[in-house]
Amino acid sequence: MRRGLKYVPPALLLLALLELTVFVLVGRAVGFGAAVLLVFGASLLGLVLLRREGMRAWRSFRAAAQAGRPPGPEVTDGLVGLLGALMLALPGLVSGVVGLLLLVPPLRRLAGGGVRRATERRVSSMVAGDLFGPRRVRVYRGAPQPAPEPSPAPAPQPVTDPGKAIEGEIVDR
Repeated sequence: MRRGLKYVPPALLLLALLELTVFVLVGRAVGFGAAVLLVFGASLLGLVLLRREGMRAWRSFRAAAQAGRPPGPEVTDGLVGLLGALMLALPGLVSGVVGLLLLVPPLRRLAGGGVRRATERRVSSMVAGDLFGPRRVRVYRGAPQPAPEPSPAPAPQPVTDPGKAIEGEIVDR
């Protein structure tokens, strides 16, 4: 079993308890019928948005693939939109609020950046380059390191200007 998976059942139990607690508190504040209608309306809205976000994600992915652009940004935006719509479709007030927040454009871009960074950490840099396009890397000269064993190839020259950026691609070997 993977390290993080052992925390899933307790997290789901805590989420269910949190949803129940929030539902009871909202039910006491606005009435039980209004709380049920609020949960039902949010779930219905989530189901409608789930279809819309899925179609939108598919169209943007196809457009990027046909244009020859890396589809990564469209894929991450679509995943975050689908996750937001799915969270909204789940019955519960807390998951509905989280789903709505994931559909707000600035928060959606922020979550998409997190998805992109997580994806880049989990896949090879070549796959990440194919998915998200070439990445820019900034290299700064640090403290001098001890010289390695002499090799037959000439050693690369150190960067003379510490503020100068060196452009390049990351390649896994």
